[in-house]
Amino acid sequence: MSPVLSVTRRILLSALVILGLIQLFGLAPNPTLSSSIRTNPQHAVTVPNNSILRGFPVSQRKGKKFCPKAMGKPDVYQHTLRSKQTEPYRLISDTDEWQALEKHAAEGFPHLRHLLEDEKRVEGLTVEHDGMILDFSRQSMNLDTLQMLFRLATRAGVKDSIKLMVEGKPVNPTEGRSVLHMALRSNKEDKFYGPSFGGVKNVVEDVHEVLDHIEDFSERVRNGEWKGATGRPLKNVLAVGIGGSYLGADFVARAVAADPAAAKAARSRGGLRFLSNVDPVDAAAAVEGWDPAETLVVVISKTFTTAETMLNARTVRSWLIDSLGDSSVSKHMVAVSAAPDKAAEFGIDPNNVFGFWDWVGGRYSVSSAVGVLPLALHYGMATTREFLAGMRSMDRHFLTAPPEKNLPIIMGLLAIWQSSFQGFSTRALVCYSQAMAKFAPHIQQVAMESNGKSVSLSGDILPYDCAEVEFGEPGTNAQHSFFQLLHQGRVVPVDFIGFARSQVPIEMPGEDVANHDELMANFFAQPDALALGRTPDELRVEGVPEELIPHKMMPGNRPSTVLLIDRFLDARTTGQLLALYEHRIAVQGFVWGINSFDQYGVELGKNLGRAVRKQLSESRHQGTKVSGFNPSTTRLLNRYLGLEADRHDQ
Repeated sequence: MSPVLSVTRRILLSALVILGLIQLFGLAPNPTLSSSIRTNPQHAVTVPNNSILRGFPVSQRKGKKFCPKAMGKPDVYQHTLRSKQTEPYRLISDTDEWQALEKHAAEGFPHLRHLLEDEKRVEGLTVEHDGMILDFSRQSMNLDTLQMLFRLATRAGVKDSIKLMVEGKPVNPTEGRSVLHMALRSNKEDKFYGPSFGGVKNVVEDVHEVLDHIEDFSERVRNGEWKGATGRPLKNVLAVGIGGSYLGADFVARAVAADPAAAKAARSRGGLRFLSNVDPVDAAAAVEGWDPAETLVVVISKTFTTAETMLNARTVRSWLIDSLGDSSVSKHMVAVSAAPDKAAEFGIDPNNVFGFWDWVGGRYSVSSAVGVLPLALHYGMATTREFLAGMRSMDRHFLTAPPEKNLPIIMGLLAIWQSSFQGFSTRALVCYSQAMAKFAPHIQQVAMESNGKSVSLSGDILPYDCAEVEFGEPGTNAQHSFFQLLHQGRVVPVDFIGFARSQVPIEMPGEDVANHDELMANFFAQPDALALGRTPDELRVEGVPEELIPHKMMPGNRPSTVLLIDRFLDARTTGQLLALYEHRIAVQGFVWGINSFDQYGVELGKNLGRAVRKQLSESRHQGTKVSGFNPSTTRLLNRYLGLEADRHDQ
């Protein structure tokens, strides 16, 4: 080898070593480092246990590492995204786009009462799709803000993330799973690719096989062909599940109950109820007034091991057996599960187990058999397919509309603007429709379980907060509950949702307005009241005594978004709204660079609960002394066990 080549080779080797050291010690951004960290936890910076996550003030979190062994799979998803970036970044907050928005937010905006006078701005902050009018002109922002948010979404690779999700890539990298809930409401000719027996296939065929199974079974139950143990038809349906196996289905069932088409389809049926809470009061209420001989029970559990669900399932099984005998279980109980063997051990006929897949997260499972089976049994498959069609229409809008016309993307970016740049940590969901009463509880889970995270996909502790506390109540009920705080207390952004028509229109003779107009008068007034407020001068003109002015003055300038839908709430619109919020939440996670599809935070309490359950069993049945807990819990457990003993002695 010539001296020149030898020297050149040494220089190249030295350069490679230096580059490797730079990447190893974090002295330069590296799009593939996330894989190294996940497979080599020793690369992470050690932080004290009491400093992990929320222990760090936001200003001190940047650069900290949290790399549990549970996160050992290579971050294929993040590497795929970052490799497409011309200038890779570690966290979205490192980018020019994020920092420009921080500066923009710090500059402030005129009061909303002035911003709302700009007709061009109002027009530019209003978007419409399929009769759904999204007006976000009551946000503290201008047209430049919106364009900056779009640039942030582009830099974060939101469209790339959506594409990877549809392609079945593991966008849930901590669990190594695809996220394909959009496939659940697909047409038969659609294509969604996901894992199947170690390979990859179009999962739509499997989805429609389950839908066909549900349609066949539900129609046999509804027309009386499927009979119970006594030979009587089964008209009552009790769905037993918790969390994602309950909240979404309960919301949809209530939302469509007053839809004329759905109500007509359910007219000959008994009732549809849900049992979720392990509290025995809930179990008693779930079967109150029902005849076991006319009741079908749907047990919903992916693993058939969820403690609360299985205890409730055994409780209801006992209720059936006490009245109808052991043989009744196969006629009166069916299951939605990915564990048919465990369902069979429970006594359920394997032919009556309706499957779903590990690429369906619980909180996104309402369009799987989890929600579809109870809905089809009560309302029929026609109504249920309308619900799925509504979700599908919003999916297609999400996948194809440009960002400036894309409702889920815009709503996701607005949520990021509010929480990450304006510092709001809560959001109220106020639907001017009693039928939407269970919408807020469902979105609570979808949003807070998805985005309630503190680490990035790479395991970095985030220097910014993610997600918001979401809560809500229907329309005028909310006004008489927590709107005092919204007007004169803390600033809480609000999503207002209203409908141009009522499911059940009522117009009383002699009344100035119909009932629905009375409702909607509040819908239009409250966003303006929050935005405009009431000034001391306005109060003086009204003759308010000077000493009361501080108490009646309302600062206004409180942000809200208005979503007006040009029809009444039917099954299709229910599906659209649900998919809209599912995608809004995913967009937030894509921008923040977090995994919106795992939920490790729910595991610790479950694990500790098992230890407490074991202690209670041993203390009651064997007299075992309480031990292994901190002094506070030990005292409380002893007190609880003593109170129970006292109760039995009385």
